[in-house]
Amino acid sequence: MTEKKVIEMKDVWVRYGNQIILEAVNLDLDKPGGLLGIIGPNGGGKTTFLKILLGLLEPYRGSVKLFGKTPEKSRDLVGYVPQYKGFDYDFPISVWEVVLTGRLSHAGFLKRYGQEDKGAALKALETVEMLEFKDRQIGQLSGGQRQRVLIARALASHPKLLLLDEPDSGLDPHMQDELYRLLGRLKKDMAIVMVTHDLSAVSVYVDKIACLNRKLHYHNSKEIPVEDLEATYQCPVELIAHGIPHRVLGRHKN
Repeated sequence: MTEKKVIEMKDVWVRYGNQIILEAVNLDLDKPGGLLGIIGPNGGGKTTFLKILLGLLEPYRGSVKLFGKTPEKSRDLVGYVPQYKGFDYDFPISVWEVVLTGRLSHAGFLKRYGQEDKGAALKALETVEMLEFKDRQIGQLSGGQRQRVLIARALASHPKLLLLDEPDSGLDPHMQDELYRLLGRLKKDMAIVMVTHDLSAVSVYVDKIACLNRKLHYHNSKEIPVEDLEATYQCPVELIAHGIPHRVLGRHKN
């Protein structure tokens, strides 16, 4: 029996009104394991791209499959970490309660958490090394700790695919490094797709890179052709490649 692809997007177009947000996007991610980093400028369609994978938006053209099924039917296989700034950290909720919400889809009709749910939440907190903070109010944590809690919430559902929206935004370099190290461990057990506008996010922990600015440039590789960078950011590569390791950049134009 042929193993189903993690992600299969064919000729996907998305528009809001008359504005094209995604144009002719194609992406094949064959198997779990590994970290795909998608870079591109703000407003380039990265969050829309994730919403398509989550089944929150439907393309007006093209098809999307996750593990051989529609995104709506694959939600139990997908974990999602939203943008850091989109969470209300003043809300009086503990780390434990936040992570348990990752089990809502498993909690049954009455939305009561059973032992399996609590065990999954404990395991997720252990994985991100935040178990000792489980009774702490979420707003009392540092930025890096909060990000780990949001990742634990996503992990509590035992996903095969983890989607992260700008997970490094607002974190200092030390916290970013810790985040990438964590993702480097997690990618052994699941496929991870991370979108970011920060070129410095291209690190040793990213296995493959794609560029997205309405159109997706992806070559199933960690190398970024210079032409793709210039098409994505619409300016000369000399102005955008600062912070990208030289080994990541493809050949220059003649």
